[in-house]
Amino acid sequence: EVQLVESGGGLVQAGGSLRLSCEASGGSFNGHDIGWFRQVPGKRREVLSCIKGRSDGSTYYTDSVKGRFTISSDNAKNTFYLQMNNLNSDDTAVYYCAAEIRGSRCGAWWFPTNSGQGTQVTVSS
Repeated sequence: EVQLVESGGGLVQAGGSLRLSCEASGGSFNGHDIGWFRQVPGKRREVLSCIKGRSDGSTYYTDSVKGRFTISSDNAKNTFYLQMNNLNSDDTAVYYCAAEIRGSRCGAWWFPTNSGQGTQVTVSS
């Protein structure tokens, strides 16, 4: 399994933007489903966006982030990103990146088992 490290979290005002990065090591994430989910204590994890690298390369976004968040990848840098715009207080959470070569598939019910340690995003109103 590739190892993943997130960066780019922090404190931002409502309406602001952040870009999260996920750097992979120990191998390439080519051929993996890659993406992002977030977790708020006491709530179920929420898949935000992913790229179907194990199939057609299409992307998935959950409704709550469509039009605000954009996922992208840079294979040369072995890094993928989540650009987050127009943030609001509901976006406050710990954000995790994930890369999965087997198991559940990218989509609304994706439940990856290989993820980073997480990065905190806090949006102040």
